[in-house]
Amino acid sequence: MTTEIKYRTGGCLCGAVKFSVKGQMREVIACHCGQCRKTTGNFFTATNASTEEVTINEDSGLAWYKSSDVAERGFCKLCGSNLFWRAFGSDTISITAGSLDGETGLHIKEHIYVADKPDWYEITDDKPQFKVWR
Repeated sequence: MTTEIKYRTGGCLCGAVKFSVKGQMREVIACHCGQCRKTTGNFFTATNASTEEVTINEDSGLAWYKSSDVAERGFCKLCGSNLFWRAFGSDTISITAGSLDGETGLHIKEHIYVADKPDWYEITDDKPQFKVWR
């Protein structure tokens, strides 16, 4: 039995950060925590992949911000695009779903930190909802 190896590309709005992913990516998780809302202006949708399978092809705009004691966020310092989230010491990196190019075949798997969700939108799909990260 063989597993199809996917190859996807993505990047920021201005092109100063470009990346490619060769391999499997997790289905999308929607995070409704306050920190994610502050960095995106809405809830945060991300997939992830093994760090070894992610290649940064253009990094002239890439910057990292230590957003907590456990993680940092990667973004373009030129156009402001939010691109990555990674926990310190992890072998995976989360990638914003909206930064991927073209059709991805990915779908929202679940919603996390729904206890932090603001009152101005509703979650209307039938995906599982968790008050915090499990």
